[in-house]
Amino acid sequence: MLKDTLVELFERDLNKLIEEIKLYKNESDLWIKQGSISNPAGNLALHLAGNLNHFIGFALGNTGYKRERDSEFSSVMVPRDELLISLERTKSVVKNSLLNLKTEDFEKPFPIKKQDEIFSTNYMLLHLLAHLSYHLGQINYHRRLIQRESL
Repeated sequence: MLKDTLVELFERDLNKLIEEIKLYKNESDLWIKQGSISNPAGNLALHLAGNLNHFIGFALGNTGYKRERDSEFSSVMVPRDELLISLERTKSVVKNSLLNLKTEDFEKPFPIKKQDEIFSTNYMLLHLLAHLSYHLGQINYHRRLIQRESL
């Protein structure tokens, strides 16, 4: 069933994201901007938590989440423990929100427009999963680049 697959994949990638954040040797390295890298791992983690809490928690899970997108990119030096707690909570919100959907909900229009268009819930969930995976790859690359530079 699509719902079970989506829960499994979001959970898998959020667990990988949590692991990536833990793998940074120095907490301050999460915030390093280097060369053309303007969004370090810390900001990308905040962005992913905000994005998923907004589009899945708020829109589908009725959590009442209030997104502050600008702060996802402007915050600096948020402690690693805070990031990890936020990501664990996000994982729980995503899982619970998706598990509470009925099969027919996946075919319904998504309750929030994306770039002034309305898409199906299926489409938006696949888009959000791809967005998570894209930024997860960026974080992995950032971590390896920063660690290589510090050798």
